[in-house]
Amino acid sequence: MEIAYALEHPVKLHLKLHVQGFTVLLGESGVGKTSLLKAVAGLVSAKGQPFAGLRPEERPVGYLPQHFALFPHLCAWQNVAFPLAHLPPAQRKSKALEYLAQMGIAELAERFPRQLSGGQQQRVALARALARQPKILLLDEPTSALDVATREEVFGGVIERLRSLQIPTLAASHDQWLAQRAHRVAVLTRHGLVQQGSAEEVFTRPKSLEVARLVGFRNLWGGVVLRLEGGWLWVETPLGVLQAARPDWVQVGQKVWLGIRSEEVFTLDTPQNRVLGRVCQLRWQGLRLRGQLVVGEVALDFLLPRYKQTQLGLTEGQQLEVALEPRFLHLMPAS
Repeated sequence: MEIAYALEHPVKLHLKLHVQGFTVLLGESGVGKTSLLKAVAGLVSAKGQPFAGLRPEERPVGYLPQHFALFPHLCAWQNVAFPLAHLPPAQRKSKALEYLAQMGIAELAERFPRQLSGGQQQRVALARALARQPKILLLDEPTSALDVATREEVFGGVIERLRSLQIPTLAASHDQWLAQRAHRVAVLTRHGLVQQGSAEEVFTRPKSLEVARLVGFRNLWGGVVLRLEGGWLWVETPLGVLQAARPDWVQVGQKVWLGIRSEEVFTLDTPQNRVLGRVCQLRWQGLRLRGQLVVGEVALDFLLPRYKQTQLGLTEGQQLEVALEPRFLHLMPAS
C-alpha cells in the first residue's frame, strides 16, 4: 500500500512511503511518526491518500494507540466486540472470540483490562483493531510498554500472527529491535523520510551518517579514498588504511564516512584490515558481550556471542587483533 500525506500541524510533514507486510517507520521522538499515523486514521487534519475525504469512522483502518485505550469497564471480549455493533447481539461474542483466538488469548475473554498484563492488554487492543476488518493496521510504539526481557516472547509472536493475516501493517517506533524484524523499514528524521527499503538493506547499508547512527552503527570514522581497484577501494582512516567494497558513487580523493556494525567486528579470519588494540569496558548484555578495542585514540566497539567469548576468554587490558571483513565495511558520502 502506498501512503502519501501532507501535514502542516502539529508538525510539518510531507512524505510518500510504501507499506508492505510488517513495515516499521523508524525515527526519534518529535519527528512526526505518531502524527502520520493519526493523519492516516483521520484523527488529525491532513491531505493525502489513501482514504482522503473519509471521516475516521469510515476509514478501513485498525489503529492501536500507544496506551491501547481499552475500556476499563468492559471485559476483553466486550472490548473486541465494540466495533461489531453492526452484527446481531448473538454473533458479537462469537466473532470477538475469533479475533482473540487469532491473537492467542481466547482464554482471557472474560478478564477486565486491570486483570491483564501489558502484553495481554496489547493483544486485546490488536484484536479490537482487527475486528474493524481493516485494509491497514497502524501501531503506535507497540513495544514501548514491554520490557526488554519479555519483548521477544510477547511481541515476537504478535509479529508472526500479523504476518500470517497478510494485512499491511505500519508501526511507528524508535525501537531498533522491532525494526530489525520488519519486512520493510522507513527512516523518518527532522529532514523528512530519508531512506526506505528492506530491514537488511537499511540496517547494513544506511545512506547517510544520520541514518547510520539511528540504526545502531557505533563505529563511524571519517576517511579519504586513496585507491580504487575493481570492486574494492582503500580508505585512509584513524585505524589506518582499510579495504572496503566499492560503491558506484565514490572517487579517489573523496572524503567519506566509513562504518561497521559492532556485531560484525569479529568475523572471518581474513588477512585484510587487521587491527591490533587493547581490550577495555567488557560487559555482558544478555547472552552477548560488548566491549571496546582501543587503538591509539580510537575506540572500536564490538559485540560478541557467548560462544565466541568462550573461545577467546577476553579480559580487560589484554592485547587483541581483530579482522574487519571488507564486505561489512560500509561507506557513506561525507556530505
